[in-house]
Amino acid sequence: MKESRLGDFEETVLLLVGILGESAYAFKLAEEFESQTGRSVSIGAVHSTLSRLEDKGFLTSEMGQATAERGGRRKRIYTITAYGQRALEISRDLKVSLWRQFPPFATDYNVRIRIQEI
Repeated sequence: MKESRLGDFEETVLLLVGILGESAYAFKLAEEFESQTGRSVSIGAVHSTLSRLEDKGFLTSEMGQATAERGGRRKRIYTITAYGQRALEISRDLKVSLWRQFPPFATDYNVRIRIQEI
């Protein structure tokens, strides 16, 4: 059976793949990670995480067209699979459940959810 859990960095990279859509390639993902989190990341860490996520079945990839800006080289473009989307939903639901149970935040969080539902 394939691994279905996501580590924190894996989850963030998988979310960024979804956000970037057709622009989800390693270098752009690293740039977006740094922009969104304010933390630096090595391109090697991004590549190994993308490979791991693909091995787990959370992503697929294909080679894009060669571009002049990359000296005629092609980019590997990543796409989230249905299995990857489900893994993100499970991760989100677990975290929301935990936040709702954490006393200092539970009341405030539940009140905001109820207000948004109105």
